[in-house]
Amino acid sequence: MATKPLNNIWIRRQQCPCGDWKCYMKYEGDDQVTVESQLAKSETASSSSSEIVFTPYVGQIFKSDDEAFEYYGNFARKNGFSIRKARSTESQNLGVYRRDFVCYRSGFNQPRKKANVEHPRDRKSVRCGCDAKLYLTKEIVDNGTQWYVSQFSNVHNHELLEDDQVRLLPAYRKIQEADQERILLLSKAGFPVNRIVKVLELEKGVQPGQLPFIEKDVRNFVRTCKKTVQENDALLTEKRENDMLELIEACKAAAQRDDGFVYSFTSDENGKVENIAWTYGDSVRAFSVFGDVVTFDTTYRSITYNLLLGVWLGIDNHGKAVFLGCVLLQDETSQSFSWALQVFIRFMRGRRPQTIVTDIDTGLRDAIVVELPHTKHVISIWQVLLKLSSWFSLPLGLQYPEFKSEFDILCHMENAEDFEHQWNHLIARFGLGSDKHIAFLFSYRAAWPFSYVRGHFLARAMTADYSKSVETFLKNILSAKSCLPFFFEQVGIFANFGNQREQLLYLPIKTCLPLEEHARSILTPYAFNALQHEIALSMHYATTEMANGSYLVRHYKKMEGECLVVWIQEDEQVHCSCKEFEHSGLLCRHSLRVLVVKNYFQIPEKYFPLRWRLESSLFPLDEQTIQGSNDECSQALHSLTATLVSESFISKERLNYAHKELMQLLDHVRNMPTIDDIALNLAPDHANET
Repeated sequence: MATKPLNNIWIRRQQCPCGDWKCYMKYEGDDQVTVESQLAKSETASSSSSEIVFTPYVGQIFKSDDEAFEYYGNFARKNGFSIRKARSTESQNLGVYRRDFVCYRSGFNQPRKKANVEHPRDRKSVRCGCDAKLYLTKEIVDNGTQWYVSQFSNVHNHELLEDDQVRLLPAYRKIQEADQERILLLSKAGFPVNRIVKVLELEKGVQPGQLPFIEKDVRNFVRTCKKTVQENDALLTEKRENDMLELIEACKAAAQRDDGFVYSFTSDENGKVENIAWTYGDSVRAFSVFGDVVTFDTTYRSITYNLLLGVWLGIDNHGKAVFLGCVLLQDETSQSFSWALQVFIRFMRGRRPQTIVTDIDTGLRDAIVVELPHTKHVISIWQVLLKLSSWFSLPLGLQYPEFKSEFDILCHMENAEDFEHQWNHLIARFGLGSDKHIAFLFSYRAAWPFSYVRGHFLARAMTADYSKSVETFLKNILSAKSCLPFFFEQVGIFANFGNQREQLLYLPIKTCLPLEEHARSILTPYAFNALQHEIALSMHYATTEMANGSYLVRHYKKMEGECLVVWIQEDEQVHCSCKEFEHSGLLCRHSLRVLVVKNYFQIPEKYFPLRWRLESSLFPLDEQTIQGSNDECSQALHSLTATLVSESFISKERLNYAHKELMQLLDHVRNMPTIDDIALNLAPDHANET
């Protein structure tokens, strides 16, 4: 299978973080089109195998000789033999006008001249002069061509095979493209052919000998590809060296244009570039505000250059991913990761993040322990969940959906003791006590379950919205499928803060509490939306004052899950046992309830971290509208909405009509261009009165 050296193709890292080459990571949701096409092919194959194929007959007509060959092949497989193409006859006017298809055992092998060797190979031929055949002849009909069966015989002089035997005939043994890639990867890793076959059987969950090909096919495929792979490796090595040099030149040019642009690289003893990292002046400035929590994504690698991609990202005050730096590494060792972290710290002028979020990787974990000893290392829960299918869907089979559901509940438990108790219950229930991946996850438990990381600052970097923002950024920069210099330009385009604008959404007041209105004037809409949700829910909680001035806060319907809120009057400090403020930088519903009880009309300034404030925005903000006019418009729209709801619920016909029209109206409004004087346009009567 020849590699295409002209395209730079990025894929997710497929070696399992447990370090076992027999483990092959397949992420849920990846290559969906490929998977669906493969399923469609398999369904087509199964349907074609189940449908009835009638015996060919003389005079049967086909549109083409290929159609006839496919038809005869399906007939042959169902009847226990295979076919091959024999003689073809052509003329100057008609071209090929006759095709002969015969049984694979038709004819006899001609004796070959043996070389002057002492022990020549003398393999027995499978041909036995079988007379089964189908001859086609082409004819011209209505200025078109068609093929008809001129001769047909289904008389065999050999035994026909059963279904479980006929699949092993050479004509029906096929190695699919996905299996070819896996075979080459394992072969390159030093696996012998017999172990490659066993690995494929384990991965596909089939019994030994039930693959659609045999060990001999794998051996022949590896032998055939060996020369091609070596040639492509040489081409790719040369391309990588040239493109890396061009990338260095691109970095030099960028440094001349941008005083804040910095880059660094390493070379081997022959002067060839090994690793390279770079960042921009805007990214360094962004780190000064949003560098408290950094995501270091290392989930992608280039199969063209065999380089690992690492991207440093932060979460801004609008909940979006902001670019902080990029690195290309030649391998995934702790030494390479250590160099990458050292360079990043140097880029950020010696400042270190409070928390770093990564994928599961032993080498990266070891590097973080050395280079960032005072930084909390957190493993992205989304990366853990993506790996579950590869690890557990095969051993658990039909139990996997139930396991995944319970595992998700386990991830979000608040108490570490409850987590460990339920963990033991989970592995006992599903019989996973000896599973290496279960042991692997448990050894990392200090970094990924919510119960272990909730007391550490993550700035909402573990939310689904932020995870999607990171994935969107990566897909944008990885859409460059040509050379590395073009990839560098792509990164520069999407890392340029000046090209991005943040449109401020207007969020109406929900509770009419003064502290809610105060928070709206300080926080970005993203942060305020999260805090507003907590403010609204705080109204569902009752408080019980304790003797020492602290409060027990409990939901009015729930008898469990109460939180202890400590209130220190002198310093206006509020601390909740749920640790939401320590985790996200936004007060929880329990603390907000105590502030309301204490007759606070404004949240203390210390509970508005700089990173969530409007003033910290990196992107140019649209001009803000007058808040009073917005509130008037909001009240007017709320009044109309309330009336519409009342009128719509009178009958089902009214309700369906209102729902349909509102959906169309919403789509229309979303597609409208934004305008500056929106308040005056929405409320012309107020403008006329003025």
